[in-house]
Amino acid sequence: MNAMTTELHLRKRTTMLYGTVIAVDRPAPNLVRVVLGGEGLASFEPNGFTDAYVNVAIPPDGAPYRAPFDLDEVHARFGPEQRPHRRRYTVRRWDAAVRELTLEFVVHGDKGVGGPWAASAAPGDALVFTGPGGGYRPDQDVGLHLLVGDESALPAIAASLEALRPTARAIVRIVVDGPRHEVALASPARMDLRWLHRTGDTAEDERLLVDAVADLPLPDLTLPGSRVQAFVHGEAAEVRAIRRHLLVDRGMPRADLSCSPYWRRHLTDEVWRERKPAWTAEVERDVA
Repeated sequence: MNAMTTELHLRKRTTMLYGTVIAVDRPAPNLVRVVLGGEGLASFEPNGFTDAYVNVAIPPDGAPYRAPFDLDEVHARFGPEQRPHRRRYTVRRWDAAVRELTLEFVVHGDKGVGGPWAASAAPGDALVFTGPGGGYRPDQDVGLHLLVGDESALPAIAASLEALRPTARAIVRIVVDGPRHEVALASPARMDLRWLHRTGDTAEDERLLVDAVADLPLPDLTLPGSRVQAFVHGEAAEVRAIRRHLLVDRGMPRADLSCSPYWRRHLTDEVWRERKPAWTAEVERDVA
């Protein structure tokens, strides 16, 4: 055994999980809910975050392998063009009693990777993934929570609302394509929920969430004892504007803001993933 072989042998293997589709539902026209179960989830361990996500691995069209597969083996045997596409999807629910994992996918026709897979998913199909990751859960010591986003943030917002205490208050603002795209949300907390509907005018649509947050009668966060915890996830330009407003105009401490751009208007997933690090550095200068 030569040195390189030894190095490969000792390298830690990817912890690969997979779920078998047991149910598929459409709670909204462009939202597909997939329930996974089976022996491939035997070692799945939830991390307690309400924005928990898994990193799915979806083979490209024509790939000479099918799920379930070993990620390390696929990467060793095939070139980049045949390796699976990796995408992150938020866990909507983990049912420990029956060990079932529910994921939700936003579908825009045949665009993207995860959406088309979910749109054609059927019982018996398998989905390979790693994880979970995550980093946010509502602080139970905070009385007021602000949850803002679009369809891509719905699973995390729904899970977060369900985790709140009855004594808490939640202000929720979500932008979708219209009334048919609204979904049922529930929470033990007192909930101020408002759905915002896109018009098709890009400039106007980019302002819907931003203006809605700017109009909120939030407490003065610069005063001692005044605290709001915020979760703001969705389209990059909208997230950036809301982040700047909360940190600069409202004086929200960074520690109380969970903020992430899941996608960016007019860019494919691949292009956005390439540009996101530079975008993140630029956004940091907004509040420097």
